[in-house]
Amino acid sequence: MTLKLTKPLVIFDLETTGINTSKDRIVELYMIKIMPDGSRTDLDMRFNPGIPIPPEITAIHGISDADVAGCPTFKQKAAELNQFLLNCDFAGFNSNKFDFPMLVEEFYRAEIDFDISKRKFIDAQKIFHIMEPRNLAAAYKFYCGRTLENAHSAKADTEATWDILQAQLDRYTELEPNVDFLHKYSGQGNLVDLAGRMIFNEKQQIVFNFGKHKGKVVIEVFKSDTGYYDWMMNGEFPLQTKKVLTQIKLSLLNTNNNGKG
Repeated sequence: MTLKLTKPLVIFDLETTGINTSKDRIVELYMIKIMPDGSRTDLDMRFNPGIPIPPEITAIHGISDADVAGCPTFKQKAAELNQFLLNCDFAGFNSNKFDFPMLVEEFYRAEIDFDISKRKFIDAQKIFHIMEPRNLAAAYKFYCGRTLENAHSAKADTEATWDILQAQLDRYTELEPNVDFLHKYSGQGNLVDLAGRMIFNEKQQIVFNFGKHKGKVVIEVFKSDTGYYDWMMNGEFPLQTKKVLTQIKLSLLNTNNNGKG
């Protein structure tokens, strides 16, 4: 079954200095851009993260400080990347929880307001865990009948993710071959921010999804716990989460001001 595209789809994987989207940085990315006509463009980049790569992380993906010492920073390439990703939807493996939030965070650090409002996100890992709960190497073996060589290299993992996604469409008749369906099926539909700190509840209200106010409507929390917004803005939350939080806060202030008028 062939995936039907109405917009370009970018399948990608990142290698980073760690797993904290607020503190860590991207050191390598690999992207496969599939156009609606089936044509393909590959993009491979390495970056100097500006911070040391911990030895235990180098042991996983094989990229050391010396390997990226002469590479550009993400900020130096951010405008070029943003242009490459215009009007694109995204797919990856565990991308909804980590890779995409990390990518957006890097754009924000580069002072590029990367718009996600009209993007769709497919997570092949989410589909895999629903259908066959395992990991990327097992998924590649299960769906493609091949052993994943060079695991934890961005290129190998990206190639494997694209092969897996196509094989999933062939294997499961209940999957519809379009981005809208796979976006919803991958579990991205109810997130308000990419980190999942806020979600839509059954009434389509924005509620907190963590901490002491979990399940409570964000606007109501701002009314009853006036210091909570400042606490989050000063905390180690992703910039994208803080941006969404500020938008909600401003909407509350505008509503209050309009009511006074």
